[in-house]
Amino acid sequence: MCYIGLSATEVGTAVVTQNDGRLALGRLGAICEQIQELNDQGFEVILVSSGAVGAGQQRLRHRKLVNSSFADLQKPQNEIDDWLNFVLYLLQLDVTSAQLLVTDNDFRSPEFRKQLGATVVSLLSLRVIPVFNENDAVSTRKAPYEDSFGIFSDNNSLAALLALELKADLLVLLSDVDGLYSGPPSDPHSKLIYTYIKEKLENTITFGDKSRLGRCGMIAKVKAAVCASQGGTPVVITSGFTRDNIVRVLGGQQIGTLFHRDAHLWVLDGELDARETAVAARESSRRLQAISSDERSKILLGIADALEANEKVASLVKAIRVLAKMEEPIGQILKKTEISVGFALEKISSPLGVLLVIFESRPEALVQIASLAIRTGNGLLLKGGKEAKQSNAILHKIITSAIPETVGKGLIGLVTSREEISELLKLDDVIDLVIPRGSNKLVSQIKSSTKVPVIGHADGVCHVYVDKLACMKMAKNIVLDAKTDYPAACNAMHIRFLIIISHFHQETLLLHKDLVQNGGASELLSELNAKGANIYGGPKASSLLDLPEAPTLHHDAHTDCIVTEDPEAADAFICRIDRLVTFCSAAVFHNASTRFTDGFRFGLGAEVGISTSRIHARGPVGVEGLLTTKWIGRGSGQVVDDDKGVVYTHRDLTQQT
Repeated sequence: MCYIGLSATEVGTAVVTQNDGRLALGRLGAICEQIQELNDQGFEVILVSSGAVGAGQQRLRHRKLVNSSFADLQKPQNEIDDWLNFVLYLLQLDVTSAQLLVTDNDFRSPEFRKQLGATVVSLLSLRVIPVFNENDAVSTRKAPYEDSFGIFSDNNSLAALLALELKADLLVLLSDVDGLYSGPPSDPHSKLIYTYIKEKLENTITFGDKSRLGRCGMIAKVKAAVCASQGGTPVVITSGFTRDNIVRVLGGQQIGTLFHRDAHLWVLDGELDARETAVAARESSRRLQAISSDERSKILLGIADALEANEKVASLVKAIRVLAKMEEPIGQILKKTEISVGFALEKISSPLGVLLVIFESRPEALVQIASLAIRTGNGLLLKGGKEAKQSNAILHKIITSAIPETVGKGLIGLVTSREEISELLKLDDVIDLVIPRGSNKLVSQIKSSTKVPVIGHADGVCHVYVDKLACMKMAKNIVLDAKTDYPAACNAMHIRFLIIISHFHQETLLLHKDLVQNGGASELLSELNAKGANIYGGPKASSLLDLPEAPTLHHDAHTDCIVTEDPEAADAFICRIDRLVTFCSAAVFHNASTRFTDGFRFGLGAEVGISTSRIHARGPVGVEGLLTTKWIGRGSGQVVDDDKGVVYTHRDLTQQT
């Protein structure tokens, strides 16, 4: 059941009347048309209206003006409390409605409340729209309605009372502004608050003047919204000036300001600033670490089920379930040492804390990264490519819906603007690791803009060296697979450059000089040309093989491969490659395609990225790469005291553990 409150005296009246008091027929008609549309769709709608007061006043003032003498008009004009309600306008749309007038005292009677509920249910079953108003004619509340001892004090609080009394699924309060703002709505620096978080906002927002027409202003709406939401009915305050806002709210669009009793557990787009988003992720990560391994696994299985129910990629679902069933990675004893008798020291695996991952326009990356963060007990902030913004938002919503309230949906925050990234990179006291996935320029910019540790790969170039003793059939298969299986991947071999052995420390496809003489090089080039590869040569290769010369030979290492039947050559390559390329290789293969450098293919379940850095994790970064270590000592009263009387045993107890 949906209750739509055309907010109380102030705003409700302002919505359906113009500044000069005349009826705003367009807005009034648009509201009625939306009610008709929702009624036709099967929604059960109740209308709480104060706008009728303004409409009726305008109509009666006009009548009085026509029938008054000049002398009458010189007399003070008292406000006339009468109305021309929505019933007439709904009738024009063939929607039947019934007006119900109530007073504050009515709700003091349990019998009245029971009868009210039965009446509303009966009307709705007949598809009649109940229209509630306060019966001002017999109300005993004191003017100017500032006493706070009644059950409701205005139509905002009446709408909230009815929503709770009748167990509404949603309450919509229509205003003359788009929602609750951080400052005056007219100030261009003020921002719309998408979600009201009581703990954050209740003592920081200053409200403006009261309504130009009604009893109160936005403060009354907020009080009513807080009351209803804390009682279990979500509330949205939004503008009644936009023709379709009610329908848009019911359609799930993020407009206006949402009030919900669990809002403090959420991190929604735009509701928190950069620091608050990061802090929320840290707090949620601590709660995640505090629950059991089985409970963390259940969260992952819940995410897999949610993705499957929403018909998302089956391979992602499978990968998440693999992660859920893997051995618990947190708290693993990596080493245990007896320091002295009765004092043992353990080195255990531990979460990093909060991760900031900036990734390309590949929505599946969001799922993999989020799953790894949950498995390892880390909080997570995600910034995806703008081209996949909508897909990322949907996937983020599906994933966070499976995170229990005891942990908090703030565990995984979705960052949507570059400005937020700049602010987050300054938070080295909250964020523990940044993982940029993308171009060399991006990685370099991130590294130069933050004190937070950064791991990632830049150009990520892969070399394949074909030795003079290589099996050419194997070499063709490996080279073609490395380049053509998925050319856009970072673990694909780059074919822009072809150089001979004397220059193989520089780039990509590397050929022993003997292959030029025995025709092996020509065979490989023919195969690559047939697949549409553009081939360039280094200084010697371009002249020997009549190739256009490469513009540059400087790129990083990612994965290096040697194809050879000579085990000594293979061992020499594997041991010496780090001294021969610009950066040390994250992975080195013998007789295998570089395309195997992948978290799933390595058996890691998934990967958050591939690191070519020399510190921390290297190569595909899976579960282990998102963990650090800490030492735990368990003693029996030992003290150092300048090492007097301490007998150090330093006995390895790891195997016993």
